[in-house]
Amino acid sequence: MWKIGRSQVRVEDDRFLKGEGAYAADRPGAELQMVVVRSPVAAARLTEVDAGDAREMPGVVAVLTAREQAEDGLGAVVPRLSHPGPDGGDMAVPDVRPLATDLLQYVGHPVAVVLAETRAAAEDAAEAVLLEYEDRAAVVDPLAALAEDAPRVWPDLPDNRCFHVEKGDGAAVARAFAEAAHVTRARMRINRVTAVALEPRALVAEHDATTGYRLEVGSQTPHRVASDLAPILGVTPGDIRVVARDTGGSFGMKNAGYVEYALALWAARRTGRSVAWQATRTESFMSDAHARDQWADVALALDADFRILALDVHVTAGLGACMGPATTHPPVANLAGLAGVYGTPAIRAVVDGVFTNCQHVAPYRGAGRPEATYMIERILDIAAAETGQGRVALRRRNLIPADDLPHATPLGWVYDSGDFEGVLDEALAAADWDGFAARRAEAEVAGQLRGIGLSLPIEIAGGPVKAPHKEYAELSVGAQGSARLVVGTCSSGQGHETAFRQVVCDRLGIEAAAIEVVAGDTGAVAKGTGTFGSRSLTAAGTALWQAMDDAIARTRPVAAEMLGVGEAALVFEGAAFHAPDGRSASFLEAMAHGKVRVETQAHVGADGATFPNGCHVCEVAVDPETGRVRVERYTVVDDVGTVVNPLLVKGQIAGGVAQGIGQAVMEDVSFDAETGQLLSASFMDYALPRFDDIPGIAVLSHPVPTAANPLGAKGAGEAGTVGALAACINAVVDALSGRGIAHMDMPATPARVWARLREAEQ
Repeated sequence: MWKIGRSQVRVEDDRFLKGEGAYAADRPGAELQMVVVRSPVAAARLTEVDAGDAREMPGVVAVLTAREQAEDGLGAVVPRLSHPGPDGGDMAVPDVRPLATDLLQYVGHPVAVVLAETRAAAEDAAEAVLLEYEDRAAVVDPLAALAEDAPRVWPDLPDNRCFHVEKGDGAAVARAFAEAAHVTRARMRINRVTAVALEPRALVAEHDATTGYRLEVGSQTPHRVASDLAPILGVTPGDIRVVARDTGGSFGMKNAGYVEYALALWAARRTGRSVAWQATRTESFMSDAHARDQWADVALALDADFRILALDVHVTAGLGACMGPATTHPPVANLAGLAGVYGTPAIRAVVDGVFTNCQHVAPYRGAGRPEATYMIERILDIAAAETGQGRVALRRRNLIPADDLPHATPLGWVYDSGDFEGVLDEALAAADWDGFAARRAEAEVAGQLRGIGLSLPIEIAGGPVKAPHKEYAELSVGAQGSARLVVGTCSSGQGHETAFRQVVCDRLGIEAAAIEVVAGDTGAVAKGTGTFGSRSLTAAGTALWQAMDDAIARTRPVAAEMLGVGEAALVFEGAAFHAPDGRSASFLEAMAHGKVRVETQAHVGADGATFPNGCHVCEVAVDPETGRVRVERYTVVDDVGTVVNPLLVKGQIAGGVAQGIGQAVMEDVSFDAETGQLLSASFMDYALPRFDDIPGIAVLSHPVPTAANPLGAKGAGEAGTVGALAACINAVVDALSGRGIAHMDMPATPARVWARLREAEQ
C-alpha cells in the first residue's frame, strides 16, 4: 500500500518510456494543416499583404489575413492582471489582435495563416504570401526603451511604459538610507530566456455548430486557456472545450491561450474542417512566450552592526510588444520575495513595465520569484565583499529566527513556518563549505579558478497570500474498492497521477492500481484553476482532502453499525475507523458492508499561501584561458513542508536547478540591438544545458509542515529554479573575485567571462 512520505516511481513513466505519450501533435485525422506567416522584421508599418498567388496554389483551402479577421470580428487579447498606468491612471493596454493589422512589432509577429490539405502545401503557400512594409526603428532593451528619444513600439502611446507600480514605504526607506552606516548599490541584468519545451506547441482545433469549439492542446491550465480565448472569439469560456493530455513540457510557457490557438479555432469555424498546427523549433524560439528580461537597480542599507535597515529596488521589466494574457504577472506579482528570509524593516519596490520590439514575456518556472531572490542574494554578496563580512556571517546575522514566525514582511507576505538557520546549517555541512579552501587551492595548482556561492530562497506557493485560488476535486468510490478522482490541475511532468493516488491510498486504503485520475479536459472536469505557482498539491490536495472528508463522513454510520458503537465514538486513522475498545473497520470494509457508493466533490482553497524555502550551495570551476564555467558540485536543502513522495520532490528540485544553471551560465534570448532581429532562433545559437553540464545534485529535505492546508505541504515545483540563479552567479563571481571582478551579469558564457578577465587584466 502506498504511503505518504515514501518514494514511489511515477506511474506515468511506463507509457512515456514506451513512446506511448498522448501529445497533441500525435492526434491523427485533422483535415487541414495550418502554417502561420510571420513578420521577418521587428518594427515596420504593414502596407500590404498579397495572398493572391498563395490562394491559387494546389491544396490550399484558405489564406486568412487581417481583412478576414476584421470581417469576422475577432476580438483583442485581454490581460488577466492590471496595474496602475505610468501617469497613475489605467495601464496602457494596446489593441492586440491575433493577426497584425497595420504594425509589425517583433520578429515572428503573425500576419496571416495558410490552411491547406497537407503541411507541405501550406508551407509552400506561406512562402508565396508577400508582405509590403515600411521599416521603423526598433528597440529591444528595456532600459533603452525608456529613453526620451527611443522608438515608440506603439506610436499612439506617449512613451513605451505600460505600467508603473510602487510598493512599500518609500519614506521609511529614505530615512533608513539616511541613517545607514553602509550602503551597497548595484545594477543587475536578469536576462531574457525561453522555456524550450520538449514538444513545441501543437494543437488540433475543431468547431461544431451545435457543440461549439474543441481545442486539443498541450497546456497546464485548460480552463484558463478557454477563458483567454473566449473574448477573442466572441463566445463564453463554456463554448470552448479544451483537452490537454500529455503536455510535453511547459514550465509556465504553456500556461495561457496564445493567438495561434484562437486563429486555429477561427479557421476551423470558417472552413468547417478540423485544423492542426505544430510550431517548428525556430517558430518556438520566435513565438513561445519569453521570460525574465529585467534590469534591477538594487540598494541595501546596513547599520553599524551589519543588520539590514532597508532595501530599495527599481525594476525595469521588458514586456515585449504584444501582451499575452499573463504578461503583466511576473514582473510584479512576486515582488514580496525581495525580503528573502531576512529581517528587513523597510522595503520600497518600483517596477516599470516597458514595451519592446520582442515577443511577449509570461510566467516561466518561478515567475518573478527567481528574479526577486537573485536581487536580494546578489546584493548581500556584494555588501559582504564591500564590508569585509563573511557571506555566511552576514546572512546569519539577518536571518528571521524560528521563534519570530509567523513573520510579516514589508510587502505583504506572512511566513507561517520554517527553520531558516537550520536549513542553512544543514546545507553548509552537506556541501562541505568549510572544506572549500582546500579544493580552491587544488584548483589553483591545476590552473583553474574555483568559486563557491550560496543563496537562501523563499517563495510563495498556492497564493495569493490572503485568498488562495480555489481548486476542484471530485472523488467517486465504489463498493468494490475502486476510485475515480477528477482534479482541476493538469500535469506537465510533475507526476500528478502518482502523487494524488498516493494521498488517496494513504488516507482511504484504496490500492493505487484501482484509482483512475482524470484531469486536463474542461468537458470532464467541471471547474479548474490549473497548474502553476507550485500549487497543485497544496490547492488540489486541499480539495481532494475535503472530498475524502466527505467520503469518510458518509461511511461513518456504516462503520458505527458494524462495530456497535455510536458514530461520535469512532476515530478515523490509518484508513480505518477505530472503536474505543480497539476494534476497527477499514474504510473499504465499511464501503463493502453497506454497499455504499460515494460521489463527492469540493471546490475550495487552502487556508493561506505557503512559503517553501531552502539553501542552495553551488561550486564552480572557471578556466581563465577560455572563460568556460563548469558547475562542479551542487547541494540543496529544501523545506517544502510535508513530502508526499521524496522521489518526485528530488526530481522536481534537481530539474529546477538544471534550468537555473542554464540561465546563469549559457541560455540567452538575444537580439540585434539596432534591427531587433532575433539572433537565437535555433539550438545553434540558444545553448541549453546538456547532461554533462549538470553535476550530481544533492537534494536533502528539511521539512517544517505548514498549517495552511491539511497535507502540510508547501509546494516544490519551482523551488530549484528560484534559488539556482543567485547561487550559481555568486559562485562564478567568487571564482573571479581574485582577479578584481565584483559582479557579473547572466549569462556567464565563456565569451563573456573571458572578456571580463581580459578587462580586469588591463
